[in-house]
Amino acid sequence: MNRVQVRKQKRKKKKGFIFLAFLLLIGAGVFYWFYQYNQGFTEATDSAVKDKEFELFEGEEPKFGEINVMLLGSDARKDEDGRSDTLMVANYNQKTEEVKLISIMRDTYVSIPGYGKQKMNAAYSYGGPELVRQTLKENFNLDVHYYAIVDFNGFPKIVDLIAPDGIEVDIPYTMQHGIGMTLNPGKQTLHGEQLLGYVRFRHDKMSDFGRVERQQEALSKLKDEAVGFHSLVNLPKLLGTADAYVNTNLDKKTILSIAKGILENKSGSLQTLRVPVNQSFVDRRVNVGEVLDIDYDKNIQAIDEFLNPQVDTAVDTTKNTDNQE
Repeated sequence: MNRVQVRKQKRKKKKGFIFLAFLLLIGAGVFYWFYQYNQGFTEATDSAVKDKEFELFEGEEPKFGEINVMLLGSDARKDEDGRSDTLMVANYNQKTEEVKLISIMRDTYVSIPGYGKQKMNAAYSYGGPELVRQTLKENFNLDVHYYAIVDFNGFPKIVDLIAPDGIEVDIPYTMQHGIGMTLNPGKQTLHGEQLLGYVRFRHDKMSDFGRVERQQEALSKLKDEAVGFHSLVNLPKLLGTADAYVNTNLDKKTILSIAKGILENKSGSLQTLRVPVNQSFVDRRVNVGEVLDIDYDKNIQAIDEFLNPQVDTAVDTTKNTDNQE
């Protein structure tokens, strides 16, 4: 065998080793993905929402590369309907990879199709996510394409996977009543269970307004944490845990597309809006209790400008909670 043939044979062996190493690497990656995903799923405890069945959700197909996902937070136990404790609409733009979040106040006085005037959070107990979708469309002209119902029992586990070192917040006063723990004033680094207590506390002078503000703050900081390397490594386990605690009609392909976009969009901040916006509501007592009686035109306009910004505005629609018309 001459030198040329020896060199060719060595090149073939080298290419063979590289190809084999590549296959082993791919195999190891697939094994890691499924192992971590299953670990996240099996470590979850029973969820009250995961296997719950609802009426057919009739959201339209997304248009113009924008996806609206209705996020419902539920604290109901198994075999209970319960009212939605939290209602948000997450808007994801597939082209810009921007994420926007609209929080709908639970006491907003709305027309629920088939049930008349009620608090917004009653729609879920009457007809599940489909009736919430119809209510959002009828009252705010807001189209929702998908839904995701999150069991609050899974929130701490998801938080600890996204932010293993915790989330820093500045607590203005002692938070204790109704959350099963005591959170002291000052800058604190909160982990899963503590952060859940922080975002659910509502017994302060701002009532539910403060809770919504804290929810938006926590999600914004979690979104920033999600772009870190540890989140990419933990992504399979995170998806497995979320799968155990989230009831959704989002398909896996769309979930992965959104997750990939959020992870890659490292510089993008989470934009938020609260509905009702400032100077668009009054407090009223009606037959269903204390409600926020809103100006629909102002809020529909605010939502449209938030999702489709055309002009700059100096009006802050989220921070001031004065109940002015």
